[in-house]
Amino acid sequence: MHLPSVSTDPKHTDFWFLPLGGTGEIGMNLNLYGHAGSWLMVDCGATFNVPLRPEFDKRFDIHREAFVIPDPAFIVDKVDQLAGIVITHAHEDHIGALLHVWSKLQCPIYTTAFTAEVIRRKFYSAEIFVELPIVEVNSGDDLDIGPFNVRWLSITHSIPEPQALLISTPLGDVFHTADWKIDKAPVVGNKFKPSRFKALAHKNIIAMVCDSTNALRKGYSISEKECEKGLGALISKATGRVVVSCFASNLARVITLARIAQQTGRYVALAGRSLENMVSIARLTGHWPDELSFTPLRHIGYLPPHEVMIVATGSQGEPNAALSKMATGVFRACLLEKGDSVIFSSIVIPGNEAFIEKVLQQLRDIGVNVTQSENSTHIIHASGHPNELDLQDMYSWVKPNCAVPTHGESAHMLANANIAREAGVLKQVVGTNGDVFDLVNAALFPSFTDVARLAIK
Repeated sequence: MHLPSVSTDPKHTDFWFLPLGGTGEIGMNLNLYGHAGSWLMVDCGATFNVPLRPEFDKRFDIHREAFVIPDPAFIVDKVDQLAGIVITHAHEDHIGALLHVWSKLQCPIYTTAFTAEVIRRKFYSAEIFVELPIVEVNSGDDLDIGPFNVRWLSITHSIPEPQALLISTPLGDVFHTADWKIDKAPVVGNKFKPSRFKALAHKNIIAMVCDSTNALRKGYSISEKECEKGLGALISKATGRVVVSCFASNLARVITLARIAQQTGRYVALAGRSLENMVSIARLTGHWPDELSFTPLRHIGYLPPHEVMIVATGSQGEPNAALSKMATGVFRACLLEKGDSVIFSSIVIPGNEAFIEKVLQQLRDIGVNVTQSENSTHIIHASGHPNELDLQDMYSWVKPNCAVPTHGESAHMLANANIAREAGVLKQVVGTNGDVFDLVNAALFPSFTDVARLAIK
């Protein structure tokens, strides 16, 4: 065994996992795998932290958000050893830091066509005009990246083209799940295929590095298809305008809403640049159904309220988003009135409670009927992460030698480890950002590198 305290460079006899973000927290995923003097980065994400100066902001009623990313100093100092960056999917907590760190890394980026287009547009919107060395891959592709062999495995999540990874070296294979769930009716993309993961049991899977987000939730995760029934029931009963706020990246939800609009005789419009951008990318990459279309937002104000549906950004109470403008009466396309309905087809992300509550109160003051997923009698939101039984099934199919929970706070990761143990996985290694996980020996070396955060206004 080669102790990281002796050297921070992995040898041919080492296969290491080093998270700089996303382990011990939800979001901000940035992972490194080390072998034979080289490193492979998996994901490069960001998160938001609010507010920066709470007393000052409260006094002057200022709401500021800091864009926060993991500090990449460790790998920047070893950039000549970085073989490449693999991006598993296009959520902000997996791609958001690329804008700020890629110039220091200057290495190839490997990802699917949908995610590649999201990344390119992010750089363009930030006026960073560079020819990114993106290598577009398809599910099932098998590529050598430095001393690592990487195979992309299609999985189900809440965005198009999510990928799990099989990362192989002569020392064994690691199954990196990234974000996932078992969804047999995902609306976008193919349904979950257990056979794909059962086949991994015949390989030498020395570790399964696994999403822990919903490990504390019982049962199986809810299928995206279930939201169609719940949203359809609510919208069909509404008498005024209907505004539905959801995450812009959840194109399956937007498709579902467009279909419900057709079924209920409503014209549907998009309110929010991020939604328009995601739908545009979906059309470009073949994920948008040809039969579904949108009414230009500028026409919505001229239509009878009972014929209107708006899909809007702002589910987290963001002050400049479309929903917040509607709540304050400054939305140019239309004014909400008493009897209209606003549906939050989303969850409350911890830290955003005050922002959301402010919008909710403003909507109630107008007389708008408000429904949140947390208090709805119908299913109107489905998480993209695995519950207890999803995890149990995956561990029993893959049969790894060791479980490495990630993408969660301490309680989530400990629950994940317990599920792995009950599923027959003999070893579980739980650590946090900055620790080195020796995957060959199922051992942990704490505080391998200092972990810092960079806040970007």
